[in-house]
Amino acid sequence: MKKPVGAEKKRVKRSSGSASTSVRDSGSDSQPRKQAVKKDSFQLFAEKVRDHKGLESRWAVMEQARVEYFRGKDFVSFMKNNPDFKDILEEDKDLDTDDIANVLLGKNLLVRCDRVTKTLRPGKKKLSTWPAHLEIFRDDQSFSENDAFFAWTFEKRHPLWQTLLSFFWPVLTLAICLFPVYPHRCKLIVLYSCAGILLMILSLLFVRAVAFGAMWILLGKRVWFFPNILAEEATLKELFRFWPKKDEEEPPKWTSRLFYTVVAIVVVMLLRRHAPDEAARARYQRRMSNIIDDVLEWSPKLALSGLMENQQPVNITDAANNSSDSAGGPDQTEEVDLDETQGEDLDETQGKEEAEGWTDSDLKT
Repeated sequence: MKKPVGAEKKRVKRSSGSASTSVRDSGSDSQPRKQAVKKDSFQLFAEKVRDHKGLESRWAVMEQARVEYFRGKDFVSFMKNNPDFKDILEEDKDLDTDDIANVLLGKNLLVRCDRVTKTLRPGKKKLSTWPAHLEIFRDDQSFSENDAFFAWTFEKRHPLWQTLLSFFWPVLTLAICLFPVYPHRCKLIVLYSCAGILLMILSLLFVRAVAFGAMWILLGKRVWFFPNILAEEATLKELFRFWPKKDEEEPPKWTSRLFYTVVAIVVVMLLRRHAPDEAARARYQRRMSNIIDDVLEWSPKLALSGLMENQQPVNITDAANNSSDSAGGPDQTEEVDLDETQGEDLDETQGKEEAEGWTDSDLKT
């Protein structure tokens, strides 16, 4: 049967109408989605500023949490030296530095902090430039340059190398646990590499400690070369910074310098007097070399051969027990063995006595 032409036209109109409504709906849905995906310009600005190395920042403890913070005057100088960062704000790029900071505070991207310890410790002329303990500033959450600290409240983005490193840690742990089954050449490479790195670190710490002690005793100055070598939070550039920081504390008293000089001399004399001799050093070196050789030369084949060697006497005894069981039981075999051994001993003693008797009789006659 043929369908009427009018019905087909109506269906076409309805389909076209539904398609147009679906396009409208999809267009109306895509606009808020795009708006939702678009990140806040101040959020993007805060992330860019925090990741930049030009803004000096430190880590501190604030209400049982570790936060990264900076000083107000450093933020002002950073914005003066990097005016291009204002272009991230687009419509709000004409705002002043104080207004930008206040907007960040209003959006809870920043929080103003204050130092916990506000009194000078004995022996210091001024408060610490970067305090290690902070608290939230309760009076007014507004931007200021004069002795004001501001902490970031959002979580920092992790770079790609940290994400990859988190996946490699389990593999590294498994590789460390499987060190005994490495080939001998790989063991030597790992051993000498780790020993060299450890020796370099210990030598560096010893040299910087000796330099600090010598300058503190002779010149009364505190000079730490490689000041960030033991820092918990430091970038790679800061970690290998050679030049020390400026000494902000007052010089030590001559009495304390003299006391520690005497202590250093006494320690050196004791070490020289009780130092091990060449024989003790050779014994210690031999012992350590034996331990290292045991670790390096170990292999699963040696472990299996040692296990088989340990099991060989057990197998022999088992075979003897099995044969004795087949002959008549373990108790009977033990009795027979004891009787035989006792009989042999008796025969030997009787033979000795007879020999001794004959000799005595011969001598008497």
